[in-house]
Amino acid sequence: MTDHTEPPQKPEETPAEPPASEPPASDLPASDLPASEPEPERVLLHMPVDVRSAALAVLAALAVVFALHWAKTVFVPLMLSLLLTYALAPLVDWLERWKISRWIGAAVILVGLGGGVGWTGYSLSGSAAELLDTLPVAAQKLRAAMRSGRSTDTSALDTVQKAAAQLEQAAEENSAKVAARKGVARVVIERPAFNVRDYLWSGTVGLIAAIGQLTLVAFLTFFALGSGDTFRRKLVKITGPSLQKKRITVHVLDDITRHIERYLLVQILTSAVVGLATGLAFWALGVDNAAVWGIVAGVTNLIPYIGSVIVMTAAGLVAFLQFNSIQMALVVAGVSLLIHTLVGNLLVPWLTSRTSRMNPVAVFVGVIFWGWLWGIWGLLLGIPIMMVVKAICDRVEDLQPIGELLGD
Repeated sequence: MTDHTEPPQKPEETPAEPPASEPPASDLPASDLPASEPEPERVLLHMPVDVRSAALAVLAALAVVFALHWAKTVFVPLMLSLLLTYALAPLVDWLERWKISRWIGAAVILVGLGGGVGWTGYSLSGSAAELLDTLPVAAQKLRAAMRSGRSTDTSALDTVQKAAAQLEQAAEENSAKVAARKGVARVVIERPAFNVRDYLWSGTVGLIAAIGQLTLVAFLTFFALGSGDTFRRKLVKITGPSLQKKRITVHVLDDITRHIERYLLVQILTSAVVGLATGLAFWALGVDNAAVWGIVAGVTNLIPYIGSVIVMTAAGLVAFLQFNSIQMALVVAGVSLLIHTLVGNLLVPWLTSRTSRMNPVAVFVGVIFWGWLWGIWGLLLGIPIMMVVKAICDRVEDLQPIGELLGD
């Protein structure tokens, strides 16, 4: 017989109850909880920053700047011809409405413009050369007058300076005597004689380069005026099959055309007003070569900020040389500055539309940048280039912040 016995069962374990002296934290009153300072709410600016994209953008910008500086002999004529094309296109269109071919109209207008500029320059070349010759003499005379206007009483510093000069001269004489006694040969370095051929050669090379640049600008402008809107239609065509892209391209080109044409119109009118007002004011004050001063003021008015300073300084120097009076020099310089200020603050905002106005800070920084990049041509072309950039940025959604930054 087998003994059927069941194994002993283990007693059931009861869960341990928490001690009565330590109640759970959830059951504690709020006054007994440890005090903690409320954490201030953090305001976060969610701006996705891609370091790789930012680095590539910086490298691309540096590459563009280097390319613009390295190839300025190509880009400067292109930009000048573009401005001349926008300035002369209305005249060519007007001749085309009279059944005159665009090629013939462009040739007539360019030949007439070149002949007018050449005749004006030749007729005023004598007065301009005389004016340029008086500038160094005026600067020296002004320097001498400022020195003579100081007190003639010698101070202790002047006395010490004279004594030091005398001691230095005596030391040089003694060293020369000692060198002569010892039989040491004294070496004197003489400057090479002025070579007229070298001067003429360098000037001729610069003149030939300038003539070549002007010829290139003339031919580029002629071809652009004669072709009409051919390149405009090609740009619209290569943007793609999408109708929206074509519409955006047309709007961008229209904005660029409108802004540049209005800018050129404003610049031509204001330069004419500045030149005429300067010539008449200088003629009334009795300044010599008032007509030349008017032309110089009108041309330099195309350079923002810097042109008025150049005319003001040069006019003040020449007036001091002519009238031998610092007060008269200040009057002439002040009149020149007043004319530029009134025209820039009253006439320009009235002629310029709100949409084509530029931020003064952005304009000043742009003028400095393009002047550093291309020199005098950069000063003239800086604002039109920035207007083209603004017109493009205003129509491209991702670039609209840049357009807003450049705008007024």
